[in-house]
Amino acid sequence: MDIQKLREIIDSSDNIVFFGGAGVSTASNIPDFRSADGLYSEKTNTHYSPEEMLSHDFFISHTKEFFNFYRSKMIYRDAKPNDAHITLAKLEKAGKLKAVITQNIDGLHQMAGSQNVLELHGSVHRNYCMKCGKFFDLDYILSTDDIPKCDNCGGTVKPDVVLYQESLDYDVLESSINYISKADVFIVGGTSLSVYPAAGLVNYYSGNKMILVNKTPTAYDNRADLIYYGNIAEIFKDIG
Repeated sequence: MDIQKLREIIDSSDNIVFFGGAGVSTASNIPDFRSADGLYSEKTNTHYSPEEMLSHDFFISHTKEFFNFYRSKMIYRDAKPNDAHITLAKLEKAGKLKAVITQNIDGLHQMAGSQNVLELHGSVHRNYCMKCGKFFDLDYILSTDDIPKCDNCGGTVKPDVVLYQESLDYDVLESSINYISKADVFIVGGTSLSVYPAAGLVNYYSGNKMILVNKTPTAYDNRADLIYYGNIAEIFKDIG
């Protein structure tokens, strides 16, 4: 795969924005959602689908079952950043990359060293009491097999992740739009661009250096100025 053109574009820009999805983390052995062997194709131990179990209504009405599923399927403590995460962190440190916008909740971008990470769907590493707002880390969630309760007021501790039926954080969304609309180079990687409203962010880029990196075609391929089909970690390793 010839990535010389991609390398030239990156070398000549100091205003790059990256927008990534689940495919960025699959190389770190975190399964995606919608592929043939993704989370949504798995059988659950209940008659509920994964989508149902990750909804706000299910969290409220079946809280214990939610946490059983969440701990077993959404948290990967042993996952490590891959070459995509590492290369993006290097580009930021070099002053080329302005922001990483991610749909992932695993915190691997920060683990790799990225500083300006906009998490559209939240993070498993942030959790808060629904009653008093006290913050808790991931270890607190994993320290119990039951519903995690606040040690301050007894309220239920909720992961700071966006569930189905919940809205994206307005400030994160606005900041993402701002970076994308001002970007010189816009790299979109590891996402099928099928989940809205996140996928709609692509429409805010008006430049002529939109680069798509994904294993399979997307609905936005006709908008891209450069397309690479393949494993994003392997492709980014070659430009790192």
